[in-house]
Parts: sequence; C-alpha cells; structure tokens
Amino acid sequence: MEKVRDAFAGLQATLYDSCTPGNCAYFLGRVYDELHGLDRAMKADPKGPGHFPEPIALIKKLDEQLGGDRSFGNLKSHQTLLIGTRDKINTWMQGHPEDYR
Repeated sequence: MEKVRDAFAGLQATLYDSCTPGNCAYFLGRVYDELHGLDRAMKADPKGPGHFPEPIALIKKLDEQLGGDRSFGNLKSHQTLLIGTRDKINTWMQGHPEDYR
C-alpha cells in the first residue's frame, strides 16, 4: 500500500515540469496518475478518508469532468483543471504537513 507521504512526493515531482511539445502527453498522464495514486493512498490511510476531505473532493470533481476518459486529447482539453487540481492539493497538503511527514 502506498503511503500518503510517498504519493504526495510523486505529485510534488510534477510541480516543476510542464506541458512541452515533446513531453505533454507524458506530463499530463503523469499528473493524472499521481493524483489518483494520492487519492488511493488517502482513502487507504489509517486516519481514514475523512481526514483528507478537500483533496479527495477535488479529485472527485476532476474525475466527474474527465468522465472516465484518460486519453491525451481529453486530458489536454482539461489541462487547466488538471493542473489546477494538482496545485490546489499541493497547497492543501503544504498546510497539513503532519499528514505526509
């Protein structure tokens, strides 16, 4: 089982990368995968999913917008939402360091 700390570190590793012409599909897919790894880790955490209400809600909202389509075209068309979700979760987690250290 992936721990929240490890999953969050994976998400943070995407912060200084971006959607460049040769890297965009990989980058957006990685952000998507890292968000969902963090989601799974939070839901499996011994503290319970209720301990991470905002990040879990943000990922749920993202998934509703994506409609289950992880294709590059769909991720690209929702790039602002995808990156915004990552950034909001990063900010939330930075405000809750006891949850990942």
